Amino acid sequence: MRIDVLGVGFDNLTMQEAVARGAELLEQEGCHYVVTPNPEIVETCRENPAARDAVNGADLVLPDGVGIIKGARILGTPMKEKTPGIEFAAHLMDEMGRKGKSLYLLGAKPGVAEAAAQRLQEQHPGLRIAGTHDGYFKEDGPVVEAIAASGADCVFVCLGAPKQELWMAKNGPATGARLLCGLGGSLDVFAGVVERAPKFWSDHGLEWFYRLLHNPSRIGRMMKLPLFLVHVKAEKRKRK
Repeated sequence: MRIDVLGVGFDNLTMQEAVARGAELLEQEGCHYVVTPNPEIVETCRENPAARDAVNGADLVLPDGVGIIKGARILGTPMKEKTPGIEFAAHLMDEMGRKGKSLYLLGAKPGVAEAAAQRLQEQHPGLRIAGTHDGYFKEDGPVVEAIAASGADCVFVCLGAPKQELWMAKNGPATGARLLCGLGGSLDVFAGVVERAPKFWSDHGLEWFYRLLHNPSRIGRMMKLPLFLVHVKAEKRKRK
């Protein structure tokens, strides 16, 4: 049973359990997809019913960041731990490498996915890169066809929210992949273009502040964080 946080249902799993579930989905027939909402995405889902349906329709909904964990705790439904998408992806690639699975990278600026592909193959022995495509495309069809032709087992869809969630819900089955994962800006980190927050900041729930210090233009997006907590506290009062 999922834990509801402002209309988004989260799977209550440890990182180890989430990765194991992802590996299981890679072996199952059909197409499956994973989403990793943070408070900003939850706020988007409150305003956008199509985005909410796409997120809740995923086979795995993982809490990306401490904000969701705090929100669930305030609502009286504590979760096991945060399962950041980028860490989930790294562990999943370890599993994929051991099994010789193939991965397609979709998103970011031209050249980033290719750079990420090279680094990821070095970091995850046995992982096969089926192909790459940047996130600057107008028509879905050619991209979907390219993924299908590649024979990829898994696709990392890094188009930003809610575009990536809507894209996976709409196009997932046509790609022929067993598993798609919506991972936001992860390709930039995998490629070494953007540095992830150091462990201290992440462990103390301050990764968002680290990103803001290094990219002040994010201030508008970050304003959704306090708004999220306001809505969580209002929801708590309603549930009493």
